[in-house]
Amino acid sequence: MLPQGFTCYHTSFPGTMDTAMLTAGFFFDLAAFAHGDIFRDNEWVWEPLKRLDDYLEAWFRSTPAGIHGQVSDTARLHGEAIYIGPGTVVEDGATIHGPAIIGADCEIRQGAYIRGNAVIGDRCVLGHASELKHSIMLDDAKAPHFAYVGDSILGNDVNLGAGTKLSNLTVSSIKDQQTGSRPTIHLLIDDNRVDTGLAKLGAILGDHVQTGCNAVTNPGTLIGKNTLVYPNTSVSKGYVVENSIVKLRQALTVVPRDQVG
Repeated sequence: MLPQGFTCYHTSFPGTMDTAMLTAGFFFDLAAFAHGDIFRDNEWVWEPLKRLDDYLEAWFRSTPAGIHGQVSDTARLHGEAIYIGPGTVVEDGATIHGPAIIGADCEIRQGAYIRGNAVIGDRCVLGHASELKHSIMLDDAKAPHFAYVGDSILGNDVNLGAGTKLSNLTVSSIKDQQTGSRPTIHLLIDDNRVDTGLAKLGAILGDHVQTGCNAVTNPGTLIGKNTLVYPNTSVSKGYVVENSIVKLRQALTVVPRDQVG
């Protein structure tokens, strides 16, 4: 059984797509992930983001907050619902707002910013000037340099090149004056429309996805396992099949410095 209203689609490749491709099992190996129960079978892969707040609240009711790693004296922790696992190092100038779960042997490097509602697995890296909010990082996921991770899920061993931005809000999103709510993000491919139910949705990156420096994903981008996104590429919302390479093709012209034009 698949989620009701499922529409299969793809961005760049001909042919048909296995209709299970938009469920978590197709993007991630959850066998070793300590928080695998936040994912459920037979639902859209982005659904865990909707219940992330509730998951964190329940987790901290059963597991005491605490610091079991090393936190620099100049790092700042805000809120009581923060768990930092054994072997994890939080460096100078990092800021963490709870609720946040950070697993074992992670690196939260100098100047990193966790804005709350974070579930971070083991051996993860959030690097210098990288920001994360309302997101999930599976084991060994890394955002080492100048990254933005908003309302996103990074699979096992994902690596974001320096300057990667996972944008989560469309530039045309305007709050309703009466309700104060924003329109939800729809995935529209080949005239098939899927309502995610989320006003903010960044990217879902399957296991072993890598992005090059200064790559940008647009809100509602789903990228299958083992895919490479080349530097400076802007990836449109929708689904990129696994084992792909996403390239930006550009023509460079080199002329003598004294040449006009």
